Formats: sequence, C-alpha cells, structure tokens
Amino acid sequence: MALPEITDTNFQAEVVESDTPTLVDFWAPWCGPCRMVSPILEQIDGERDDLRVVKLNTDENQETAAKFGIMSIPTMILFKNGAPVHQIIGALPKPRIEQQLDAALGA
Repeated sequence: MALPEITDTNFQAEVVESDTPTLVDFWAPWCGPCRMVSPILEQIDGERDDLRVVKLNTDENQETAAKFGIMSIPTMILFKNGAPVHQIIGALPKPRIEQQLDAALGA
C-alpha cells in the first residue's frame, strides 16, 4: 500500500495538527536510497498503530523541506504533538528504523 503524499499546502493539517505521531519521509523520485527505504516505511506503517507514515516529495515541496533543513534524502522526521522530535537520515535497515522510532515514541 502506497503511503499518503503530503504537500506544502496540507503539511500543517496532516502533520503538525495530527493527534497521532507522524513520520514524514522526505524523498524524491530520482533518489535510489529513497526508493530502497520506501517499502520498509510502508511495512512499518502497516504494522504499527502508534504512528502514521507519510511522504513529502522534496522536489515538489521545497518550502517545507527548507523549513526543516533537509540537506540530504532520504530524511525521516518524527513529529509528535506538532513538533519534530527525532530525525533519521539515510536508508537504514528496518530494525534500526524501528529501534529509533521506539526510543523516540517512548520518550
């Protein structure tokens, strides 16, 4: 199942105002590591009830990417109560991503 795509326009409503912790995958279609991590994030989204995962195309939504200082992709930022609480940079294996998410969500 493909992850929901968010944009500069709906970022505030979908992420910042969300009651559910949200992991935002900052990616671009031309980025190989982004394509490698995408199925992992889809799995995580399908397996967990304590967070949702969404994607933001940095080529099409440069305002939001710039706002959060995205310098390399893939970068995933976990938002909790409307604020960024944890950042993961690079295509990590699923256990490492889950380990970081568990630590950040438990905090």
